[in-house]
Amino acid sequence: MTLNKTLVHWLKEHNITEVEIFVPDLSGIMRGKIIPCEKFIQSSVRMPESALAQTLTGDWGEQDDLMDEADGDMELRPDPEGCFVVPWADEPTGQIICDCVSRKGSLIRYAPRSVLKKVIRFFHREGWQPIVAPELEFYLATRDNNPDNPLTPPVGRTGRPEFSRQPFNIDALNEFEPIINDIYRFAEAQELAVDTLTHEEGVAQFEINFKHGDALELADQVLMFKRCVREAAVRHNMAATFMAKPVEGQPGSSMHIHQSVVSRTGGHNLFASSHGTMSTMFKHYIGGLQRYLPDIAAMLIPNINSYRRINVPWQSNNNHWGVNNRTVGLRVPDIGEVESMRVENRISGSDANPYLAIAASLLAGFVGIKQKLPLAAMVTSATWDMKRGIPLTLEQALENMQKSKMLREKLGNRFVDIYVACKRTELENYKHVVTAWERKFLLDI
Repeated sequence: MTLNKTLVHWLKEHNITEVEIFVPDLSGIMRGKIIPCEKFIQSSVRMPESALAQTLTGDWGEQDDLMDEADGDMELRPDPEGCFVVPWADEPTGQIICDCVSRKGSLIRYAPRSVLKKVIRFFHREGWQPIVAPELEFYLATRDNNPDNPLTPPVGRTGRPEFSRQPFNIDALNEFEPIINDIYRFAEAQELAVDTLTHEEGVAQFEINFKHGDALELADQVLMFKRCVREAAVRHNMAATFMAKPVEGQPGSSMHIHQSVVSRTGGHNLFASSHGTMSTMFKHYIGGLQRYLPDIAAMLIPNINSYRRINVPWQSNNNHWGVNNRTVGLRVPDIGEVESMRVENRISGSDANPYLAIAASLLAGFVGIKQKLPLAAMVTSATWDMKRGIPLTLEQALENMQKSKMLREKLGNRFVDIYVACKRTELENYKHVVTAWERKFLLDI
């Protein structure tokens, strides 16, 4: 493999001596290798293709039948746009996100990055460019290596932990100033497009907003940011989690995805009409999201724990839409500026694979435009007593995905079958676990 000149220049410019090269698997876990820079420049990097379809527990189940029987290698092809320094490393180290390439030289279609690239190409063929801006929530907690123990809030700089919810409280945010400074420092060193940090509703829960931009670049940056936060937490003897529902009785963590579509030539927002109102294209886009949320739910709400987050009556996890209404799953911000016209998908969890969650949301909207799907009536009130319109269990979400003609047509049978098989294996593993709740209430019966 001959490395891209831009990539070689980046390595030399940053005096990189060691390279962490990896790909995100179906769950968004980084799978790869650490290689001396000189060897990386001189040779190609390979890894078993089966690594892409491992479960969260490192197992293979039904999906093993869908893989290459010989468990052959794939090539990890570095993306020059996916290069980031490792600001916490002792020596100059680079992180490079790769594409997964088969032995025949083509992208492996079910690799998450390949899936997102394919969806983006659908837009490009129409002369459109999808734009996204994720908002990512996470919790900080006291470090405790016993998974049977509930998470507890960490101690802040004054020596006291939080005891109650503190949404948008500046003093509560400043309580964690040392770790927040490290998070921003790491993000700046990696040139991540992070913007506003706020204290969210949960105890020691935070949200970071990313600046809007290219869908693939933002998916890469979300992946990198999660690693930044975890590393900063380790340095402050804390734990950081992007688990969807890590704390009983507290709000879950979401990954809201703001999305719009602009013209590739003029760059103007196609979601706004010349009068500054919602364009017909925009209405069809939201109509597509409403219609296909049941099909794509397993990519937005991917884990057994994810459904603890959405099965709460006051959460905005539904297929309704409205303007400036935070109780709907598809919110159109009340913005005023034509170029800022967009929809916010509030259903995706922070535990979702950013490539697949963004790809799924964009795809549903794209198909809505192409099929000219109608938009349901706008909701102006709270949605608590309305039908949800999305699956409320992982079993149902996977069943919907398995049967989805749209996903099979647009993303291919292989991706759908492998993804569903992988998640069903995780679900079966979970069913065999005896939980603390069972021991607590059933042990003496």
